[in-house]
Parts: sequence; structure tokens; C-alpha cells
Amino acid sequence: MTQNSLLTSPQDALVAVMIAVSVSDEHIRSVELIAIQRIVNHLPVFEGYDSERPRQVGQTVLDLFEDEDGLDALFALVRNALPERLYETAYALACDVAAADGSLRETELRLLEEIRYELNIDRLHAAAIERGARARHLRA
Repeated sequence: MTQNSLLTSPQDALVAVMIAVSVSDEHIRSVELIAIQRIVNHLPVFEGYDSERPRQVGQTVLDLFEDEDGLDALFALVRNALPERLYETAYALACDVAAADGSLRETELRLLEEIRYELNIDRLHAAAIERGARARHLRA
């Protein structure tokens, strides 16, 4: 892995979490990629973020997922790059990406559970975040 592919900023860590949720079921859906792009383009936390970085971060996540201990390595990189005050933000963005296609698969649910654990998200806060994502992505 090259130095450029490591998670070097909080924004990289947030993108990595979103991409990890998207690829968790081994199918990267267009609607999830569009959701990630929309989030990166519009949320204040990504202000000034290099538009080329998501592609590099995505490759890092894919490379990590090829290794047996890749998920553990990903969480170590995320915790290293992400300040604790953005842990709930990471979980909220992960939930938005998971909900973007209108259904949650078992692999996505397991990864969300792992994210909650790894980032020490309070269960009550997680439930509120999950409910908000569900409400935002309901279809008429």
C-alpha cells in the first residue's frame, strides 16, 4: 500500500467507512456511490476536501478487504485518522449509505454493528441515528 493510499485525514476516514459499508455485501451499488458523492460534495465536514481522494481511499478499502485481517486494519486506520468527536458522524454517514438503496442486507447490518462497537457508539445514540437514516431514505 502506498503512502498516498493511507487514511491521512478525518475526511478520508469518513469516506473509508462509507465505502466499507457499500462494499460489505460485495456489490457496489450505483445508488450508494451516488450517496457517497452527494455527501462528500455537500456536507460541511468535507469542505475543502480533495475530490480525487475518495477514489484513492476506495482503493485502500478494497485492498484491505482482500486481507483476512483487513477489517481490523481498516478500523485501526479510521480510529487513527478520525477524532472522537466525529465518531457519531462516521456512523451516521455509514447508515445513510446503507439505507441509500432502500434495503439493508445482513452483511451491511453486521458491519454497522461492528462500526458501533469499534467506535464505541452509545446504543441509544445509534438507534436515533439509525431512525434518522431510515426516515431520510423512505420511499413514497
